[in-house]
Amino acid sequence: MPRGRGLAAVAAAALLVGISGCQLNDSGDNVVAGKQDFVAKCGSCHTLKRAGTTGVTGPNLDEAFQQARSTGFGQSSFKGIVYRQILQPNRSPQIDPVTGRAGAEMPAKLVTGTKARDVAAYVAGAVAKPGEDKGQLGSVGVKRSNAVAKESGGKLTIPADPGGALAYTYSSAQGGPGQVEIDSPNKSSVDHDISLEGNGVSEHGEVVKNGGVSKISVSLKPGEYTFFCSVPGHRHGGMEGKLSVK
Repeated sequence: MPRGRGLAAVAAAALLVGISGCQLNDSGDNVVAGKQDFVAKCGSCHTLKRAGTTGVTGPNLDEAFQQARSTGFGQSSFKGIVYRQILQPNRSPQIDPVTGRAGAEMPAKLVTGTKARDVAAYVAGAVAKPGEDKGQLGSVGVKRSNAVAKESGGKLTIPADPGGALAYTYSSAQGGPGQVEIDSPNKSSVDHDISLEGNGVSEHGEVVKNGGVSKISVSLKPGEYTFFCSVPGHRHGGMEGKLSVK
């Protein structure tokens, strides 16, 4: 969920005033779909370990709910909190941990209807809970890649994760010296770009989403470089990798 600390700001207070009276019905919740939508719509701003998301411009949900879970508050209580925050988020912006600037407010109704209930049900069952998701639920979510992108003919392609996670589909890259075009297609609805720094290079591509391609053209010398997404919070959330030029 884009930037804002809605969930963290109200979690403890809402529990203390008896949010359990606003519980949702568990019947019919599709937590697999809820996890997928959480990753696509919320994971770029929120950390939730079981979903594999590492966003930092919104609150860490595991930390926000840890005390409440340890003191015995149940899943239906969490579900009510999350559902209400999706529809009517707290409007206090989160401070970006890298720039120190306030991020954008969390927009209301990123998901609605059944999707909002599914996301709330998944988060309620996963937040501040040790272990990993199993079975079909474990088959979806952020999957970190160990693949290496390789430059060919002066072109290097490093796509953004199509599901909206703070990740590229390659964790590192290799190339030769000379003029190289680096492309980063982004099929997700989350803003991303491709940037590169190192050995005197500092280049940033256009921020794109929904099928756009962020591009840079750079002259590379032998050595080590870092590619990353320069959208606030994304690099800090893990969206970076090493480019080795030999």
